[in-house]
Amino acid sequence: MDLAEEILKLKKEKRAVILAHNYQRPEIQDIADYVGDSIELSRKAMEEKNAEIIVFSAVDFMAESAAILNPNKKVLLPTLGARCPMAQMLTVEEIKRVKKLHPNTPLVLYVNTLAVSKAECDICCTSANATKIVESLNADTVLFGPDRNLAEYVQRKTGKQIIPVPEWGFCPTHLLFQPEDVQLLKMQHPDAKVIVHPECTHEMQKTADFVGSTSQMCVYAKKTNAKTFIVGTEEGLLHRLRKDNPDKKFILAYDGAICPNMKLNTLDRLYTALKEEKNVIKVPEPVASQARKALKRMFEING
Repeated sequence: MDLAEEILKLKKEKRAVILAHNYQRPEIQDIADYVGDSIELSRKAMEEKNAEIIVFSAVDFMAESAAILNPNKKVLLPTLGARCPMAQMLTVEEIKRVKKLHPNTPLVLYVNTLAVSKAECDICCTSANATKIVESLNADTVLFGPDRNLAEYVQRKTGKQIIPVPEWGFCPTHLLFQPEDVQLLKMQHPDAKVIVHPECTHEMQKTADFVGSTSQMCVYAKKTNAKTFIVGTEEGLLHRLRKDNPDKKFILAYDGAICPNMKLNTLDRLYTALKEEKNVIKVPEPVASQARKALKRMFEING
């Protein structure tokens, strides 16, 4: 029995569900019960009424969100060191500092934040619904963190003044994409559609036929008649895109766009975490309670 089969056997015995983010290694995506973006997966976990354990193969803030939304289930992260650099950029101290400068201004936080930060915000958003969430607020000025590129994208879409918190929060992987690479690839593949994530720079977004979250990219690729796509997001998404669209071609806009933190999770580490039920993610209840309100408010507005 190979390791993948061992994991599936163990999963059944322990009544576990395996969630894998779109940026995970192909072999992890292939054994997961669900593959998707972070909130998509947390919602799936909430729907799994019979599961007692959630193995969330992703990075820290995603496992935290699953733990917040599923307080009666044990949430395991295959690798405790799998931390999102962008989430680490936003501290509670910075949030409090900016709130003092802009009293009575609503704070929207991207789900790519740690639980202690979510507990300080009015409402959360995803890259898929950020525009809708900001538009729902009765305010012309909004504090938004931690991704500056997503904040600027929302400002362009809504026409509201968006104040980024912190001033220069970013995803290191998405910053690797450059318009010059797209221009060269378009010369080789003139009929290709360019799809990019809003965590990319505005210059990169301007090269795109479509800007959206990973889940939105998957929908766009499936529905669009184009046969070739240049993709501006972490390389893990290409595995899912190719599986879902075997008759289409997907080219990474920059070959080095690999998130080392997402790739820390391996089959070996996932197996060990599940077998030993270790790397349990716990969020203190006072923090979890406040963060849960912000997440649930997002779900209510997003439907």
